[in-house]
Amino acid sequence: MEELPFDPEELEDESPQLYEHHRFVVDKGQVPVRIDKYMCEKLTHSSRNRIQKAAEAGFVHVNDRPVKSNYKVRPGDVVTLMLDRPRFETTIEPEDIPLDIVYEDDEVMVVNKPAGMVVHPGCGNFSGTLINAVAWHLRDLEGYDPNDPEVGLVHRIDKDTTGLLVVAKTPEAKSRLGVQFFNKTTHRSYLAIVWGNLVEDTGRIEGNIARDPKDRLRMTVMPPDSEVGKPAVTHYRVVERLGYVTLVECVLETGRTHQIRAHMRHIGHPLFGDERYGGTEILRGERSTTYKAFISNCLKVCPRQALHAQTLGFVHPRTGKQMDFTSPLPADLSALIDKWHVYMKGNEYKSGLYES
Repeated sequence: MEELPFDPEELEDESPQLYEHHRFVVDKGQVPVRIDKYMCEKLTHSSRNRIQKAAEAGFVHVNDRPVKSNYKVRPGDVVTLMLDRPRFETTIEPEDIPLDIVYEDDEVMVVNKPAGMVVHPGCGNFSGTLINAVAWHLRDLEGYDPNDPEVGLVHRIDKDTTGLLVVAKTPEAKSRLGVQFFNKTTHRSYLAIVWGNLVEDTGRIEGNIARDPKDRLRMTVMPPDSEVGKPAVTHYRVVERLGYVTLVECVLETGRTHQIRAHMRHIGHPLFGDERYGGTEILRGERSTTYKAFISNCLKVCPRQALHAQTLGFVHPRTGKQMDFTSPLPADLSALIDKWHVYMKGNEYKSGLYES
């Protein structure tokens, strides 16, 4: 997100023509919170003071009406930032980038995203994205405009997370899929390798997800009854215990930014290799030179957070048929698991040997 292109000192016309720059639909689970706090979480490169000035100038609207900074957003509110100049848009150009297409028909396309690929232009990544690749693949499809927000990606995953995403080819498909994601009727599960040996085989993590005030590029967890952040729930199940790390399946009730990464860190089990959330540190295990070299080799094998969007399920927007897809573990995560298998065998793993 760019900084708000707004300076109240430059205003001369008391009734300027306004242009929409940002639009947010408040989640149905959102607790009442001041709109300046809400927008500050959304527009991560803008200060709260700058948003307050925009509201004072009548540039912050809720349901097509200007509101003040102390307005409390409610579920279903449509929040827009309206400024007195057209928004600079980054035009999405088709780029010949290989795509791993899992499924495709006239309405939808399911793709398997590799690690290191940004899904959408922005924040310094204006080319080489998944959207640029999709634009090339669909360049001859009549009526498909990659710059039209009514078509394209329906949801996103992080740059260094691998796995499944669905693309809508038509406005009708995107609208119907969007309703499913909003109502949480889709099914998505992730595989993650986390630090530590989880005590329970299954668990539920609940806590509001909000921007970390100490690091705006990281999310943090607030109490469920907090007015800060968005409600979030993650369910996990142990798939395999690998000594000082654990392979877990995570199923989301909500789809917040960095939800799994923040939730697992919150319970003391950050994702292995997740630099932003402390996962590149040696958080469990020995302090020997040999063990440190082993972890270093593991991080070279998988130099990213160990997170993979494994399954995706939704109702087809035209046929009404249930569609379910599964993506195999990528090579780097498979290699990482193999290394832990070898380590466990070499250290004569036995129950109770490894700390939680």
